[in-house]
Amino acid sequence: MSESTTAVPEAETAKKDLLPTLPSSTIFLINFGFLGVQMAFQLQSTNMGRIFQTIGADPNNLGWFFILPPLAGMVVQPLVGYFSDRTWIPKLGRRVPYLLIGAIIAMIVMCLLPNAGSFGFGFGSLAALWFGAISLLFMDLSSNIAMQPFKMMVGDMVNEKQKGFAYSIQSFSSNAGALLASIFPFALTALGIANTAKRGSVPNSVVWSFYGGAIILLLCCLLTVFRVKEYDPVTYAKYHGIEDNQEHKSLWGALKSAPKVFWTVSIVQFFCWMGFQYLWTYATGAIASNVWGVSNPTSAGYQAAGNWYGVMSAVQSITAVIWALVLSRVGNSHHKAYYSISLLMGAVGFGSIFFIHDKYTLFISFALIGCAWAAMNAFPFTFLTNAITDSANMGTYLGLFNSSICLPQIVASLASFAIFPLLGSHMPTMLLLSGIFLAVGALSVGVVKEVWARKAA
Repeated sequence: MSESTTAVPEAETAKKDLLPTLPSSTIFLINFGFLGVQMAFQLQSTNMGRIFQTIGADPNNLGWFFILPPLAGMVVQPLVGYFSDRTWIPKLGRRVPYLLIGAIIAMIVMCLLPNAGSFGFGFGSLAALWFGAISLLFMDLSSNIAMQPFKMMVGDMVNEKQKGFAYSIQSFSSNAGALLASIFPFALTALGIANTAKRGSVPNSVVWSFYGGAIILLLCCLLTVFRVKEYDPVTYAKYHGIEDNQEHKSLWGALKSAPKVFWTVSIVQFFCWMGFQYLWTYATGAIASNVWGVSNPTSAGYQAAGNWYGVMSAVQSITAVIWALVLSRVGNSHHKAYYSISLLMGAVGFGSIFFIHDKYTLFISFALIGCAWAAMNAFPFTFLTNAITDSANMGTYLGLFNSSICLPQIVASLASFAIFPLLGSHMPTMLLLSGIFLAVGALSVGVVKEVWARKAA
């Protein structure tokens, strides 16, 4: 496929965009369920290190637990895309059945994960760690099943003119959910819920946060399920210009025919998600070490640091919500510039955590990280869906593209077994390394050439 940096591709490779312009309210409804799904992911990412260290995991072995979520996503999301491209259930749709199943299972497992230390297994016991690890695996499997349909519905229903706006609104919904999830433990502690527990047990402030997140996840997803009507197969084919003889591709066939932007954006994604993986793994310990001067996960200081990381994640989410709205107004010709600048801001935010010992100064660090997070959730999928001409396999492409998110997280977790001891088992240094990764990601944006495969009608 010929690629161009101009807003209009060569006529012979372009197709007319037949998708109608949707009301803004419909775009919000398509993305609203993402708020609930992101609550699940945020509760998991901000509390996973805290939970596993609280029940007795060795900090040097945390990487093993953080391999499970991206591994689940790397397996599940391509399959959801592949099979949902071939699914149509009357009154439910193409993507919605998977969304509904994933949300229900995720809600159940969210109630199990924080109770890994509540069944008398004992601090550091293999039974507690295995219970937590298996719960985590199923939570991420189900959350990924619920998440991917939202990305696919934007690709299915939104035209090229509105796609940047739609993915920015998805980023907005995502970060709104992350904001709620982040402040839950801190807010519940302020309301009098215990933030400490007996040795080996997770505090009730965390447990009840997961319960609340599970309920909100299901309610948000149900709103999208009942209020959004997907295009039936005939209408979908008409709007996407799909020929009667156009066949669905295998996963390998889709990968071989993926547009060039699939691979160039994946380079940027690799460095960005490496950086964020270390944030989720080491942030609580880094803040506990730098600000509270403690490393014992059963101490009140460490649990206070865990709550403060939740507050900082809320700051990240608030900034990301605001920055996502800014990005939604960015014209096509400026996408790459804002993408790169946002990642550089995140690099500064990550690197600064290493030097900061005052908890309030961390507001600046996490605000900058929030700008990078908003861009990472908006631009990559905009670039990819705008470049895809083969709409019959849209879900398959998007599912495969999720590997550009999952693979770097797996690599980061495996690399941590060598890097973490090499850096003196010092958690703040791992976040300094994250800053370097984000800076490299920002420079890598230069290799991306944005393409519009269909002319807007």
